Amino acid sequence: MSINLGLLIVIGITAACGAYLLMERSLIRMLFGLLLCGNAINLLILVVSGGMGNPPILGRASDNRAADADPLAQAMILTAIVITMGVAAFVLSLVYRLFVINRDDDDLEDDTEDVKILSGSLDTAPDRDRTDDPVTLADTAAGDLYDDEGNPITPEEFAKRHEELIETDLMPEDSDVIDEVGEDGREAPADGDGPGVSR
Repeated sequence: MSINLGLLIVIGITAACGAYLLMERSLIRMLFGLLLCGNAINLLILVVSGGMGNPPILGRASDNRAADADPLAQAMILTAIVITMGVAAFVLSLVYRLFVINRDDDDLEDDTEDVKILSGSLDTAPDRDRTDDPVTLADTAAGDLYDDEGNPITPEEFAKRHEELIETDLMPEDSDVIDEVGEDGREAPADGDGPGVSR
């Protein structure tokens, strides 16, 4: 099987132009890029599927063609064309909606939150406190050793404060598990259900 090199070069150029247009801010250019990429992929499927052949119908043959044509590639291309047209219609409806709302242009603007994140630094981050390293502004080991007012506390005071809190995500202690299951691995009986207890 021989591959058409010229057509492969055309496919590469078409896909490159489509990828370039997809990275534009204008929705119309993005739509053109989407159509170009779709057509390039369809051509690639057609080229890779092989050359011309006999129709894939029993009893039909063409002159000077030794093998049958691959019908799968053609079916995939037809399906891809329908899907591409549906996506193009959807993008066109987005362009129209954007035009109705803005009445200006179809360029996409930068998101305000993305701009805040991009232009922010560790100095302006909302979770900075005075326990951070003054040079690198990274968290330090003393980050939790402060009370609610920001006053430093000792590790013992920190542990005592957390004993009073109900933390549902902590795993039970081994002694709690042994109390529930029992030393021999069997579940401990409930109060009043043990052997030798009369009812």
